[in-house]
Amino acid sequence: MTRPPHPDIPPQVLVVMGVSGSGKTTVAAMLAGRLHWTFEEGDNLHPASNVEKMHNGIPLTDEDRKPWLKAIAEWIDHWRERHEHGVITCSALKRDYRRVIIGDRSDVRLVYLKGDKAVIAKRLAARQGHFMPSSLLQSQFDTLEEPTPEERAIEVSIGASPRELVDQIQSILVAEVAARSGTT
Repeated sequence: MTRPPHPDIPPQVLVVMGVSGSGKTTVAAMLAGRLHWTFEEGDNLHPASNVEKMHNGIPLTDEDRKPWLKAIAEWIDHWRERHEHGVITCSALKRDYRRVIIGDRSDVRLVYLKGDKAVIAKRLAARQGHFMPSSLLQSQFDTLEEPTPEERAIEVSIGASPRELVDQIQSILVAEVAARSGTT
């Protein structure tokens, strides 16, 4: 087995969040691969009824999201109980949603992929085969409550390439470990 590049990072789960089209899946999968952490595409945990609604251009309600958020929280807790690293994607647009999936779990961190609506709209228009149509982008931005400082999110701008975003996130994680241990 290949040794993880930074074994001194304590076990934690990263929730890569942002609106649809911000690059969550690409960045999260690359980050998990680089760090040798378990990856899960959070959209795979949506109930079929949610997927059908989105496919039909119908925005999800808070009620629709409850079973999805519960499934994400269960996935997170599974890896936490095993004391293993994980990376999962979740739009996590509202603070209330983040309270469900993160709550007071100090070993769970947000990674917020922040981007301009015009850039994201262009990405969505070029995307093929995804159940989330570009017509729902405005509803995503209308729902978005950006993380507050007390949520300790790692915020990166999607203007960089996915590889550069992964570099930035990894550097922040390593710097935090170094700061806690007193090394530079």
